[in-house]
Amino acid sequence: MAIMWIILIGLMIVSFLVQARLKNKFKKYSKVMLPSGMSGRDIALKMLHDNGIYDVEILSTPGMLTDHYNPTNKTVNLSPEVYDGRSIMAAAVAAHECGHAVQHQAGYAPVKLRSAMVPVVSFASSWVQWILLAGIFTVQAFPQLLLAGIVLFAFTTIFSFVTLPVEIDASRRALVWLNSSGLTTSQSQSQASDALSAAAYTYVVAALSSLATLLYYIMIFLRRD
Repeated sequence: MAIMWIILIGLMIVSFLVQARLKNKFKKYSKVMLPSGMSGRDIALKMLHDNGIYDVEILSTPGMLTDHYNPTNKTVNLSPEVYDGRSIMAAAVAAHECGHAVQHQAGYAPVKLRSAMVPVVSFASSWVQWILLAGIFTVQAFPQLLLAGIVLFAFTTIFSFVTLPVEIDASRRALVWLNSSGLTTSQSQSQASDALSAAAYTYVVAALSSLATLLYYIMIFLRRD
C-alpha cells in the first residue's frame, strides 16, 4: 500500500508540473504573433471551411484554457485569448479544437467510442466519489458497495485512455492543416507543435493518475480481510 501512496503523490507532483509547464507555454507563445495576423476565430473558420464544414458555430467562452469542441450543439468554443488572439498559441489551440470537428465529420472511431461513453461517465463522475467513500467506511460489512464504486471509477479511467488518441489525433490534424495552408513558417510550425505537445502531456498524466487511483481502490478492496 505504501508504494501506491508514493506513486499517487508522485503523479500529483508531475501533474502540477505539467500544468505549470502548459501555462508557461501558453504565456510564451501567446506573445509570438502569427505571420498571417489572423485571429483564432479566423483560423477556426478557415480550417472548418477548408474541410467542408459549414454547420459548426465558433463561440467565445469565458475563462483561460477553457477551449473545447461540443459535438452535441456543433460549436467550437474558444477562450477570449484564443478567440481574439493573433498569436501562435491562439492559432494552435483554435486549429486543435477544429480538429475535433473534423474527427466528428470523418467518423473517427475513437471519437465515436468516446461519445458513446459520455452518458455513463457523466453518471459515474457525479456519484463515484461518494460511493467510494461510503464503500471504504463499510468495506468490512458491505464490500459490494466499494466494488460498485470501483466499477464506476473504472469507466472514468477507460474514458481517460480513450481520450488520449482523440486529443493526439486532433493535434496532428491541426498541425498538418496549419502547415499545408501556409499559415505557419518552419519556425512558427515548430512552436505550434511545441505548444500542442505540452497540452497533450496533461491528458497522459491524467490517464495515468486515474489508473493509479483505480489500482489503489482495488488494493483496498482486496485487502479488506
